[in-house]
Amino acid sequence: MRVKIHIPDTLNEITLEQYQEYLKIQEQEKDQYVLGSKMIEIFCKVPFKNIFEYRVSHINRISKTLTDIFNQETKYLVRHFKIGNVQYGFIPELDKMSFGEYVDLDTYFKDWQDMHKAMSVLYRPVTQKYSDRYNIEKYKADDGEHMKQMPLDACFSSIVFFYNLGNDLSKTMLDYMRPEEREIFLQSQILDQSGGGISQFMHSLREMLQSTKILLN
Repeated sequence: MRVKIHIPDTLNEITLEQYQEYLKIQEQEKDQYVLGSKMIEIFCKVPFKNIFEYRVSHINRISKTLTDIFNQETKYLVRHFKIGNVQYGFIPELDKMSFGEYVDLDTYFKDWQDMHKAMSVLYRPVTQKYSDRYNIEKYKADDGEHMKQMPLDACFSSIVFFYNLGNDLSKTMLDYMRPEEREIFLQSQILDQSGGGISQFMHSLREMLQSTKILLN
């Protein structure tokens, strides 16, 4: 009997919640066969018991496809995405980020299981949109549970964005961004003037980046 399964083509088809679930298993489970099966279960939404009925060649092909997705280069900051019918936008004016927002961001960036809370600081419902500009809702400190459904490419891109922002404020970062994003980049230099806290912040981001590839060996 043939069974059709959906294999994601991009990180946009994977949610932050799925990735958090896999990372939690990865921390506890070292058996490569179990990890490979869990990868398919979580990201392809296949019942775990059904995976053992697939051919080995199929399992290897699916695992490689999924691993390749996580090795894709993150080139641009994802500015918008939708969860249900709600459009979310990346915080448009970083120079106006409040101290409370920065503290929460710094706190939540330290643990992947809190990443949805960090994303609720950076991405919020769009309230007004005109041409290429937009406004977002005022930040409300909550559990950020709804952000678990955000696409993983947006999450990865924002982590890379802040890491590059803090480590390279020159040509590399400017080349990394689209022209319309350069103005936001220049405004965000306030983050580099925040004193000792930025070192710990960058250390947290570095650890996040090091864990964004799924390792099966």
